[in-house]
Amino acid sequence: MNKVTRVIVGTAIAGFLAVGATSVASAKDGDVLAVGSCTKSTTSKIKLSPENGRIEVEFEVDQNRNGVRWSVAIRHRGQVVRRLVRVTRAPSGSFEARVVLPNGPGAHRIAATATRRGETCTAAATF
Repeated sequence: MNKVTRVIVGTAIAGFLAVGATSVASAKDGDVLAVGSCTKSTTSKIKLSPENGRIEVEFEVDQNRNGVRWSVAIRHRGQVVRRLVRVTRAPSGSFEARVVLPNGPGAHRIAATATRRGETCTAAATF
């Protein structure tokens, strides 16, 4: 491996480590974070957190455009438990849908879907 290749590989590894460290550092103990997917350039993510014996769900969609209306559905164990309407706001052109759900025994699969004309974003995690 020549010197230029070593520098490129070393820089790439350092970048991956920095991104990983940032993701872990931003999560509190007990939080579950997952990156979602969208059909266009919008991004989404979901965070599940313990809250007084319940599960706090935070679903974020970032479109980088203000004033766009989205329909949101939150599912808990496959059943729709909330339907919401959210609008992207300044400064980032994003919105957050927050709900608190019961936390009974066993694993809780929680999924969120946001739709608008011609675009869908989803994210899911297990708590």
